[in-house]
Amino acid sequence: MIPIAPHLQAFFTERLARQRSASPHTMVAYRDAFSLLLRFTTARLGKKASDLVLDDLDAPLIGAFLEHLETDRGNCPRTRNARLAAIRSFFHYLAPLVPERAETIRRILAIPDKRFDRALVDFLTTGEIEAFLGTPDRSTRTGRRDHCLLLLAVQTGLRVSEITGLRIEQIELRPVAHVRCYGKGRKERVVPLTRHAVGAVKQWLEERDGMPTDVVFPSNRGRALSRDAVEKLVSKYGEQAAKTCPSLAEKRLSPHVLRHTAAVQLLQAGTHQVTIALWLGHESIETTRIYLETDLTAKEAAVAKLVPTGGSTSRFRADDRLLAFLKDVGLCRHT
Repeated sequence: MIPIAPHLQAFFTERLARQRSASPHTMVAYRDAFSLLLRFTTARLGKKASDLVLDDLDAPLIGAFLEHLETDRGNCPRTRNARLAAIRSFFHYLAPLVPERAETIRRILAIPDKRFDRALVDFLTTGEIEAFLGTPDRSTRTGRRDHCLLLLAVQTGLRVSEITGLRIEQIELRPVAHVRCYGKGRKERVVPLTRHAVGAVKQWLEERDGMPTDVVFPSNRGRALSRDAVEKLVSKYGEQAAKTCPSLAEKRLSPHVLRHTAAVQLLQAGTHQVTIALWLGHESIETTRIYLETDLTAKEAAVAKLVPTGGSTSRFRADDRLLAFLKDVGLCRHT
């Protein structure tokens, strides 16, 4: 019998922390995944987590756990797949250490991701941005902080974790204004600032009057804002702005929507996809393609180039019987 506890501890301390230098975000995500898995397993088998052995965590149990995440906890397929990725990583690590359990591990690694429909991403239009950024009460210190934070988020597209962890020393206002941040996978990138953003950031930093290592946007207690705090203030200002800009009421605002907004603005300005991917810190340019699907302006511009003014377009219609059959296949109903 192979105990799980020592291998799982080594996975976190040796593989993730020392060998891979995993980011705090990754460590927390993996920790949460295995905490949920162990609680589910102990409840199902009636054993203590420290007494679990490898044979307890077989493919059927992992499958039942994934089903539990969706049906009992209400997790979406994305979250379910993220938990599965953490489990896969552990068993990839375990495979060469326990070759006698190769078949068990193979079956677990063969569990597929769940497919899901990808919805179009939300983003703010120019009018919505103006209404949203105009909501914080800049006669107060908190309002000035929030306005600067939101403006920086909309212009730079920083992730919420990058904003909450941003230090004063990471901002340069001259000779070329930019923000230097550290995103997923400990990747460093530089994001330029517009003149408008520079003015707001400069005023806030002067009022902030902190040390280089202090966070740019502290809470009222002087600590870094939490993710929840940023999400709440984005939601709050969104609800307030919806009173003067009704279209905002139809959108569920979040820090990530502000990130999407920055991406769509870059796209509409004619910025190349590769540059947008570097700007946002995307691992792959494929991630950036979702903004092409969202941006109706770009699609309308493409149509304008294809359709001559005053002219008409017509689709090619094949009269080949086989092609006609294939065209109708999707319309057939099996009885």
